Amino acid sequence: MPATTINYSRDGGGKAAVVYTLRSLELVPVSGQETYVERVLGLVIDDLDFKTIVERATYLGVSQRFIDVIDTFKTPAGHTPAGFRIEVSLQSDGLFQADLIRDISYDADGLKRPTGMIFSADSANPYEVAPIAPLLGNLTCNPGIVYDSFINNPKANVGAKFKTRDEVILELAHILGPGCDVSVELNNPFEDDFNKIIEECETFKEILTGYRLVVKVPHTGPINGTNVHELLTGDKRFSGSYKAPTTEDAFRGHRLALKLREHGYRINFTLMFEPYQSALALQAKPAFINAFMRQRATHSQAFASFVAKFERGRDESVLVELREFLLANDFLAAPDVDHDLLDCLRIARDTITYRHWDSPFGSDGLDSVRHSLRLLRRSNLSDTRLIICSMDGDYNYPDIDNLLADPEYADVVDRVVLTADPVYLARFASTPQVIGYQRKFMNAVAKA
Repeated sequence: MPATTINYSRDGGGKAAVVYTLRSLELVPVSGQETYVERVLGLVIDDLDFKTIVERATYLGVSQRFIDVIDTFKTPAGHTPAGFRIEVSLQSDGLFQADLIRDISYDADGLKRPTGMIFSADSANPYEVAPIAPLLGNLTCNPGIVYDSFINNPKANVGAKFKTRDEVILELAHILGPGCDVSVELNNPFEDDFNKIIEECETFKEILTGYRLVVKVPHTGPINGTNVHELLTGDKRFSGSYKAPTTEDAFRGHRLALKLREHGYRINFTLMFEPYQSALALQAKPAFINAFMRQRATHSQAFASFVAKFERGRDESVLVELREFLLANDFLAAPDVDHDLLDCLRIARDTITYRHWDSPFGSDGLDSVRHSLRLLRRSNLSDTRLIICSMDGDYNYPDIDNLLADPEYADVVDRVVLTADPVYLARFASTPQVIGYQRKFMNAVAKA
């Protein structure tokens, strides 16, 4: 029979309401699936669905995937794991069947997470991930984060406990649990032997399971297997221009993403710094696209400063300094050491104009986020999310928080993943007043 509950309204009054659950249907569980069926009996169904199901359904069961998810994550009796939504369907033979679909918007037992936006961490350090793990729906790690920031960093990898990337990922998987996706980047996206890439992905899959694994595939630009050595030797400068790749090189990442997707992997398509990359990236059908914040905003600020400084005094040395900046940050290629100074000024001006640096649309550095969210809204990829990453400074996170509270983005806020170093996120869990009030409270307790 359906349960009766009291729903309290804001003014303190209440009213009786009938709540239908799967238990209300009193359907016969499929033989051998009783303990699995028990996990979804509390699922609420609306009145119209209840009447339809009562008329047509005979048995209540679960899918093979449901069983596999429960067994894979050794989920406690009576529950379903975080990171999965519960979907039910009525089969033609009268079987009413529950399934578990991977969806990091959901907590345990098919309940939605507290907010549409998902929090994520940019870290491979188990020690700093552990304290924030219950809040996370995603974790991203690239080779720099895995090796430079953790494994080869004695201050982070205390006692050199972790020796390999696989050991680190295994520990992170244990800490994060089933509800958190883990995006792991390929060590060498320029590997010509696709079978070797698949072997690497299979290792990830063994550790994380196919449910949690997301493979990070980077944009490759003009880099390929033949010229990548330029980034590793000598002054590590690249001889070619970022804006003159061959089509084969520029779309290598896109092709690789599509190919891995055909093999059943979800893809995090990374290294997106300009909004004009978004529509092309979506053609690779990834689970995640990205908007990198820090470097782009830093460059914009620098360009605006150079332009303003030159316009004040028309000092050619400012343009020489600007050219050095363009060379150091790959806006100009290594051979462009004598690039025309006025053209350097044009590049700076065009860049800040394109990025809307002097308008409300981009003065907070979030024009790429706005653009990508609008594209997602109009895309045919309903499950693709935008990862906002590489944050820095006192106002980057608050500005993003403010943007996502804007009614314009209410319909896409649940497609946003906000990722940063855990230490960066931690600073926004505190204010000066927290210290003041704790001082007051703890002194009151001390005097009690």
